[in-house]
Amino acid sequence: MVEPLFIQSSLTDTVVGATVVLAGEEAKHAIAVRRMRVGETIQLSNGLGLRVRGTVSSFDKTTLNVLVSDVEHETKPALLFVLIQALAKGDRDELAIQTSTELGISEVIPWQSDRSVSKWEGQKQDKGRSRWQAICLEATKQSLRAFVPEVRDVLDSKELAKTFDSFDQILVLDPSGEPLSSLVLPGRGSVALVVGPEGGISDGELELFTKAGAKVLSLGAGILRTSTAGPALLAALTLR
Repeated sequence: MVEPLFIQSSLTDTVVGATVVLAGEEAKHAIAVRRMRVGETIQLSNGLGLRVRGTVSSFDKTTLNVLVSDVEHETKPALLFVLIQALAKGDRDELAIQTSTELGISEVIPWQSDRSVSKWEGQKQDKGRSRWQAICLEATKQSLRAFVPEVRDVLDSKELAKTFDSFDQILVLDPSGEPLSSLVLPGRGSVALVVGPEGGISDGELELFTKAGAKVLSLGAGILRTSTAGPALLAALTLR
């Protein structure tokens, strides 16, 4: 049985034989929902690469004590993928970031594209970002990752294009693009994956992005939903 993972950002480095305490909402979830009991194995992480394995030694209503049996400091891959996901109606954008997190995305940038039906304005910006961050957290736990992707502030198209020089490669998904087989990935650094909304990326945005250094790619003759396009590209690139 694979040990369930719980994220506690305040978790600090420890040693085998020590006891660490899981507290807060994660502890309540472990005790009341997952029904962890004394003697069962568990994993804890701070979401920044520290992974602690151990057994539950005791618990009460709000805390759970873990006797440490293994401590691991994981490092990020040499090549990192960042998902730039257009806001979409319904839960399609949320499905995209959930699956992409499970597949190993390192960061998420919400994008208010020209054709986005959903709008993050005013207080909705903080609420939307918090919602996406919570989804990334749950997907990280589901996939047993030691790194939680950070969700950045929402950007419009012009703001987004100005960030392109911070990436080693920018890939924009669009049916007009070159085939995936033409792509040569860098050996290390960061690659941004830009995924449009249901209505697609506008001609003006494509021109803006290509002038800023982006490469436009196509995944084939079919048109994928915004909820599946990013994960499909990420899976293909990970295999390569």
